[in-house]
Amino acid sequence: MSDALKHECGIAVIRLLKPLEYYKEKYGSAFYGVNKMYLMMEKQHNRGQDGAGLASIKLDTKPGERYISRVRSVAQQPIQDIFAQINDRVNKEFKAHPEYMDDVAAQKKNIPYVGELLLGHVRYGTFGKNSVESVHPFLRQNNWMHRNLIMAGNFNMTNVKELFANLIELGQHPKEYTDTITIMEKIGHFLDDAVSKIYKDLKKEGYNKQQASPLIAERLKVAKILRRAAKNWDGGYAMAGLIGHGDSFVLRDPAGIRPTYYYQDDEIVVVASERPVIQTVFNVKFEDVKELGPGQAIIIKKSGEVRLKQILEPLERKSCSFERIYFSRGSDAEIYQERKMLGKLLMPKVLEAINNDTKNTVFSYIPNTAETSFYGMVETADAFINKTKTAAILNGQRSLSAAKVKEILSERARIEKIAIKDVKLRTFITEDSSRDDLVAHVYDVTYGVIKPTDNLVIIDDSIVRGTTLKMSILKMLDRLSPKKIIVVSSAPQIRYPDCYGIDMANLETLVAFRAALELLKDANSYHIVKDVYNKCIEQTDLDDKHVQNFVKEIYDPFTDEQISDKISELLSDESIKAEVKIIFQPVENLHKACPEHLGDWYFTGNYPTVGGNRVVNRAFINFYEGNNERAY
Repeated sequence: MSDALKHECGIAVIRLLKPLEYYKEKYGSAFYGVNKMYLMMEKQHNRGQDGAGLASIKLDTKPGERYISRVRSVAQQPIQDIFAQINDRVNKEFKAHPEYMDDVAAQKKNIPYVGELLLGHVRYGTFGKNSVESVHPFLRQNNWMHRNLIMAGNFNMTNVKELFANLIELGQHPKEYTDTITIMEKIGHFLDDAVSKIYKDLKKEGYNKQQASPLIAERLKVAKILRRAAKNWDGGYAMAGLIGHGDSFVLRDPAGIRPTYYYQDDEIVVVASERPVIQTVFNVKFEDVKELGPGQAIIIKKSGEVRLKQILEPLERKSCSFERIYFSRGSDAEIYQERKMLGKLLMPKVLEAINNDTKNTVFSYIPNTAETSFYGMVETADAFINKTKTAAILNGQRSLSAAKVKEILSERARIEKIAIKDVKLRTFITEDSSRDDLVAHVYDVTYGVIKPTDNLVIIDDSIVRGTTLKMSILKMLDRLSPKKIIVVSSAPQIRYPDCYGIDMANLETLVAFRAALELLKDANSYHIVKDVYNKCIEQTDLDDKHVQNFVKEIYDPFTDEQISDKISELLSDESIKAEVKIIFQPVENLHKACPEHLGDWYFTGNYPTVGGNRVVNRAFINFYEGNNERAY
């Protein structure tokens, strides 16, 4: 993506269903689970490169033996770093105790991470400090095995303030004001409560504490704990948890905003944020990997029994369309076809912009993640060219020479690799001045393939802030001296902030919002801005379910085309000689391409949860009052 845009996060859960000796015998190593977790995290590194963490639990350990291990990193390559640490620890143990090499029981007893239950997480630091303390998995410790809780998630809550207040009402004193800590403490509270009640019942039945422990594991109802804990959550989430004795779960939000997939056979249960990751790592078919339903949890009991439970009543399904456009891996069979369709559906607008002059048009893409949409666009361009070739031959009837027919048939879409990204800009650079200067040098261009009579069509995943386009890419492309530069976004205009995990928190950074403000000024209608502000202020004390998104009124007076033209004007300055036109995907075409994934709130302002409208109004209030802070 040409604009720096971050996204939280990726999860992976592995539960080995056989004894570790089974994997040693069949696959040559008791570290089968650790090895698979490395692959699952590495295959999801697109979802987070600022931090990574792994936790493991050993089942049925004796008192005094360590059964929970955790490692986290914020190194430059955090996934490699945590597994290097694991590898070093294992090698030290083997060096000191060669007798462990073929003794799986000794490995499990003495070497960390050799366990049956593993939880991995990759993170983008979009909110809060990017320190190792902020990296998942988080651990809530207790001397009671059943009260230990390890959690990691791909999520963002819109109502942390309310949830934090609920914890205080319960008598807790949370150590941090973050959604991760708040969610973990909420689940932990009801876990403690459930364990205490089961123990009291067992005590009445005549069991002592030692006898009660395995029975607590059997009787613990994880679904009930999750229902009580998640009752007032508002946000998008895939929440994974491990309980010390060996139960585990992954819970998905009721609108299905964040993606969650799972697979199970007689050897393993695995859950991940992306389907192709499971397919690749475990060599299984597309249809064998299932999607967790909105509001549903997959619960894996210590016994190995797998249960699917409906925890929350499903809302209208609004799975994040940005996952389809950009964030998820393009190797997913459905996502690949959807991205191609996004490119195909843009082609009529592109042909209109170039006056059907494909002979004098070069097609390319930037960045690499836009490549699949580019293929769809070019396929449609070729289909258009083939139609014109057929018409030319038929109209010429028998008067065409062989040379002329050959000339007609040789025409095809001109495809070139124009922009080359040769540097990875590190995400810790957050100051705009520093980032802009670096971004200006991140891309290079291919010289000698563009003529002064050519149009240059470049497709991108999306245009969020427009900073990179203005500061770097358009100026860079203009050096090639094309007649016209047409930048095509496979996503619609991003008009509203996200509050479910994507790093788009402030309205004023969005180029579509800035364009609408300029249009209001041009039309002498800027008073609408104050009107919207007053309406937002009037709603600040309302319950979330009664709040409306009044920010839509900023865009209502204008057509999509007017806003696109104003964006083109804002992003090109006098130094650019070529004519610049920016084309966005219409929302209706996005829905055609991704019919099962209709989460489009950043484009339409139609938020899938009640907290979304409060967030967008707060973002507008912050903009109007000049507060540079997040709206959630």
